[in-house]
Amino acid sequence: MAKIMMVDDDKLVTELLQKLLKAEGFETVAVNDSTRAIEVAKSEMPDLFLLDLMMPQPDGFRLCRMLREESLFTRTPIIIVTALDDGDSRAVAFGAGANDYLTKPFHPGELKDKIMESLES
Repeated sequence: MAKIMMVDDDKLVTELLQKLLKAEGFETVAVNDSTRAIEVAKSEMPDLFLLDLMMPQPDGFRLCRMLREESLFTRTPIIIVTALDDGDSRAVAFGAGANDYLTKPFHPGELKDKIMESLES
C-alpha cells in the first residue's frame, strides 16, 4: 500500500492520522518538526504528503513550495489538512502546489477518499 508522510507540529494530530491511515492499510511516516520534513522525505520517499499549514517556520505554505522545488517531489500529491477554512488560505495553498485541501475537523472517510483520488491521478 502507499506510504503517506504527514507533517504537523501537533503530535496528537499525527498520532490520530497514523492510527486512521494504518487501519486503512497505509504505511505512515510522521514528522512533527517542519524543518526536518525535506530530509525525512528524501529518505522515506512517500507516495503522498499530508501537510498542516499552521506550523513554525517553515509553515505549511512554504513547505509545500519547498517540496515542489525538490525534483524528487514535483509530482508527489500534497493534501493540505488544516483548520484554516478561508478562501485566501486555500488560494495560497493551491498556488504553492497543493493538490487538495481538507479542513479540520474532517470525517475519516473524506480523508481516505481524497487520498485515494490523489494517488490515482
